[in-house]
Amino acid sequence: MADIMVLFLVALLANTLSALAGGGAGLLQLPALLVMGLAFPVALATHKIASVALGVGATVRHIREGGFRWRFALLVLAWGLPGVLLGTQLILAIPDAWAELALGLLTLGLGIYSWRSPQLGQDSQRLNRDRRGLLLGGAGIFLIGILNGSLTSGTGLFVTLWLVRWFGLDYTRAVSYTLVLVGLFWNGLGALMLSVQAPVRWDWLPALLAGSLLGGYIGAHWALLKGNRLIKRAFEVLTVLAGLQLLRDALLGF
Repeated sequence: MADIMVLFLVALLANTLSALAGGGAGLLQLPALLVMGLAFPVALATHKIASVALGVGATVRHIREGGFRWRFALLVLAWGLPGVLLGTQLILAIPDAWAELALGLLTLGLGIYSWRSPQLGQDSQRLNRDRRGLLLGGAGIFLIGILNGSLTSGTGLFVTLWLVRWFGLDYTRAVSYTLVLVGLFWNGLGALMLSVQAPVRWDWLPALLAGSLLGGYIGAHWALLKGNRLIKRAFEVLTVLAGLQLLRDALLGF
């Protein structure tokens, strides 16, 4: 019972912050599963399945708010899902330490870039919506999809910043797309593929799913209530923390 309560609280905290910042649930949730004794492949598959509930909770809140453009959403899915599928096939071939080092540097760079750009994502703009812009933007989403399928933490944050920087969305709208499309669809596909390759700790999933579902809804509600400035700060804090943790794990793994 104590383990179940810890799992629920970790999932609630991790997914509330993730829904507020637009990614990063694995920063707390995956290490907690590893500390509690799961092998990495089991922890990763279990975490991926639980993270789908984050997408469900956030979807309920963001769809209620309205303003979701489904044609643009389909673009993110069409480019991202093949990348996720490819990434799940690459995960077993990538040395953990090198993957964590690369992802840690990239994630830390995201937070520093956003912090150094005070007006980034504060107002919505319509950028790169011509054919060339959509193709390059889709290629970026495809590459992030590969990271999402093959690595463990923070790739939702990549999607959020890419939607802000390349397509001109404000942080509130970018987070809504990230949580719905990445949290629900990308992670759903990744969870399905990883569950075939690795065992899942099924008896821990109810607590993780409940915490993720509730945290996703609460975080999405706060994001819509507080607006772009708070989301930007939460994004920057989580990216820096996630990047530092990944770098630490990578150095310990060499």
